[in-house]
Amino acid sequence: MSGRPTVLVTGGAGYIGAHCCRALISAGYEPVVYDNFSTGHRSFIAGPAVQGDLRDRSALTSAFAQYRIVAVLHFAASSLVGESVVDPQKYYNNNVAGTLSLLDSMREAGCRRLVFSSTGAVYGNADSQALPETYACDPINPYGVSKWMIERILSDHRKAYGLGAFCLRYFNASGADRSAEIGELRENETHLIPRAMMALQGHVRDFAIFGDDYDTPDGTAIRDYIHVTDLADAHVAALDLLMQEHVGGTFNLGTGSGFSVREILAAIAAETGREVPHTVKPRRSGDPTYLVADPAAARRVLKFQPRHSDLPSIIRTAWAWHKKAHPLKAASSE
Repeated sequence: MSGRPTVLVTGGAGYIGAHCCRALISAGYEPVVYDNFSTGHRSFIAGPAVQGDLRDRSALTSAFAQYRIVAVLHFAASSLVGESVVDPQKYYNNNVAGTLSLLDSMREAGCRRLVFSSTGAVYGNADSQALPETYACDPINPYGVSKWMIERILSDHRKAYGLGAFCLRYFNASGADRSAEIGELRENETHLIPRAMMALQGHVRDFAIFGDDYDTPDGTAIRDYIHVTDLADAHVAALDLLMQEHVGGTFNLGTGSGFSVREILAAIAAETGREVPHTVKPRRSGDPTYLVADPAAARRVLKFQPRHSDLPSIIRTAWAWHKKAHPLKAASSE
């Protein structure tokens, strides 16, 4: 290992975790990926990795013993809203029990810094305004509930054990690395932008808008889209503060602006020159009407200033990734 501070990145072979690993390297840290590779990709990893599940205490203990870990960036989780509704036990087991196991291992190793990947889903079916962190949390699906439970656990750990912890509630992570080397790559894609692009490429035959009867200007749900590169930079900023003995806190990561499903499809058509073929189906259980962040606190404390999250940049980088990656995906074993 180098002389750089070493950071354990759980779920570091996944979409957001892999982007954060690259940002860590650029900022002078040494990331060590901890991943069970159930959904992550070995090809995304740029440094050392440990294969293991968060609930495997022996594997975690070994990782902390092998590397001098100064902090943890925690992305590992089950994260599909629809799946969480039909299989909530999986979400409480993987997300909540897994985090408790990680926290036990951190305490045992004397590691007191954590940046947690939370979500705007903790707010639930919010009204049509940009949501500050003080807005009441009332998640409407087990995925959001599991993340909210972890936030409460971390708050208690701050008070009881002196844990420095940031909970970063981000909204719709999107886009791809500007080099098109890493991006959204899932066995069963459910996210709007990559799924729409896969429909254009012929990889998805049943692309649908889920609900056109929401109380929004065009009837489709509205979300705040944040570029994954900006998310990665925010995680590094939070880590830098923890390294300066900041106690942490809870912050939204978003742009403060929302786009409807139909607006996203129009932006994809503008970038690609092709209309996305689609049908309209009923709303999915657990999907709120409107979810947009108020990022003022993150701007103030984390100096968070999205540089890549304009919609054209999100669509352009995502499309470049999909054009490069999807022919390879068909031949990949991951």
